[in-house]
Amino acid sequence: MKLNLQLITAAVLSLGGLVLLFCGVYIAPQGEIHNSLLVAFGELATFAGALFGIDYTYKIKNRK
Repeated sequence: MKLNLQLITAAVLSLGGLVLLFCGVYIAPQGEIHNSLLVAFGELATFAGALFGIDYTYKIKNRK
């Protein structure tokens, strides 16, 4: 159960980060959130998702 939650969290962080990166680069700013903030948070979320995914992969390999 814990590993499934980790995998879901990794996927959501990665996809959310990619969406924010897309929004920060290709959509013109219409409010108070600056593009650089969206890009920075998108990069952080994508990196965190990748780390969760790598950790998940090694935990699965060690179980076998």
